[in-house]
Amino acid sequence: MKLLRFQAWLAAVWVGIIIAVGAVAAPTLFATFDRQIAGQGAGRIFGVEARLSLAFAVVLFMIERRRVRDLLEAGAKISVVSPNLLLTLGALFLTVFGEFALHPMIEAAKAGHATALSFGALHGISATLFWLKALLVGVLAWRLTGLSQKA
Repeated sequence: MKLLRFQAWLAAVWVGIIIAVGAVAAPTLFATFDRQIAGQGAGRIFGVEARLSLAFAVVLFMIERRRVRDLLEAGAKISVVSPNLLLTLGALFLTVFGEFALHPMIEAAKAGHATALSFGALHGISATLFWLKALLVGVLAWRLTGLSQKA
């Protein structure tokens, strides 16, 4: 019961961080500083968010695996791959892809190197995947909150 509440709390904090970074911090930088400085600051902030997201995803993955294992040992007829696990893994994938695949391509495009897509297209894809991650984590927090209220 306490572990499930902690899991719900972690997911809620995680989605809060994502929203704070994407909807508050980054837009504020661009409203306050010139584009180059704001872009550097936003890049740093999104890098920190990505590392936090990796940590949150790993911890939530481990908790969910334990929760499902405990339910299976108690005789529950459920799949080892729970919807909560899939939401966590989806957010983890989007974090890894965004930070370690898209971000280097964005930096290369910004530096004027030839890339398959323009800076604008890469930035648009990155932003879309970032908000998709926020949606996945938000749904995870919502689902876990519902479970913790039932328990």
